[in-house]
Amino acid sequence: MSFTVYHKKETDTTLDTSPIFPVNSIYMFIPRRKIILTGYRATGKTLVGLMLAQRLNLDFLDMDEMIEVRAGQSIHQIVAQQGWEQFRLLERDLLSELICRKDVVISTGGGAILHQDIWSLLQQTGLVVWLGADIDTICRRLAADEKSTRQRPTLTDSDIYTEVAHMLVAREPLYQKGSHLAVDTSNKTAGEIVHIIELALANDEFLRTIEASIPNDPTFY
Repeated sequence: MSFTVYHKKETDTTLDTSPIFPVNSIYMFIPRRKIILTGYRATGKTLVGLMLAQRLNLDFLDMDEMIEVRAGQSIHQIVAQQGWEQFRLLERDLLSELICRKDVVISTGGGAILHQDIWSLLQQTGLVVWLGADIDTICRRLAADEKSTRQRPTLTDSDIYTEVAHMLVAREPLYQKGSHLAVDTSNKTAGEIVHIIELALANDEFLRTIEASIPNDPTFY
């Protein structure tokens, strides 16, 4: 697989927060002016999504939060009382609705990619960015986020490291297939990740591959 990597200069210790492109001119290439963030838990989807939406003057939607509001329960409660199958049904219904949304940055749940038939349609309506991280980084972030741990039930009965390793093996091929751009967030701040996505949005050649609405192997950063 061919891929492109941008390296930050060692002397560049601050993030330039000024726009690096005219926002309106870029979205002629992005169907429905929509950016979808995918990836496993603790890879920065919510924080990056919020920052990106603010920078690009777009709405921000967090799928997990929307499901909780609609159900009137936390994800942990939904799963405890009705099982993962019911949660996936709620997730699938919401994902279908979001196909038609525009002018938005969407943070999807880590398992939303499992709905492959709907995801293939979603992938043709906007830019899909896969935020990844190595196992150690994900486990460290999960351990530091007690609120997330309490609210989000485990997917297996294994310890957290084993569970993360197992889920990444199963899902990474889907993330790769279902995205246009991949960013390793392991050693990057949210601001740096947003900047990388902005650089991609300023690349006309890259944007034209999105405009063609043909799923390609993701470009890696």
